[in-house]
Amino acid sequence: MSNAFILVSQLVIAFGIYNVWLVRSNKATGYRGGEAKTLEEEFHVYGLSTEFMKIVKILKLSCATLLLLGIWYPILACLGAIGMGGLMLAAVAMHLKVRDPIKKALPAVSLLVLSLVVAISASAS
Repeated sequence: MSNAFILVSQLVIAFGIYNVWLVRSNKATGYRGGEAKTLEEEFHVYGLSTEFMKIVKILKLSCATLLLLGIWYPILACLGAIGMGGLMLAAVAMHLKVRDPIKKALPAVSLLVLSLVVAISASAS
């Protein structure tokens, strides 16, 4: 993969996560699990607590930040991508758990794939 593609992938993942968790967490989207209108409602649809949601928020924002720092320090991109990949795998599993249409899982699947690409590329650096 080209360095430009990896860089853009890191930026898309990081700013996508910042957007979801810091800007749009209380706004309805077509991708929320079940009939949820907010992130907190979405976690409840999955049977998860508000406290657990806060832990996931910290983990996702931390991984997003590592991906950005990884632009200058590739090992951090690798760590952030591996962490984000695990979180996105869990997100896909939650969509499957509540039998969401595949459309609702597409953002998580996309970020999972991009995270794997970044992790593989960063580990080879």
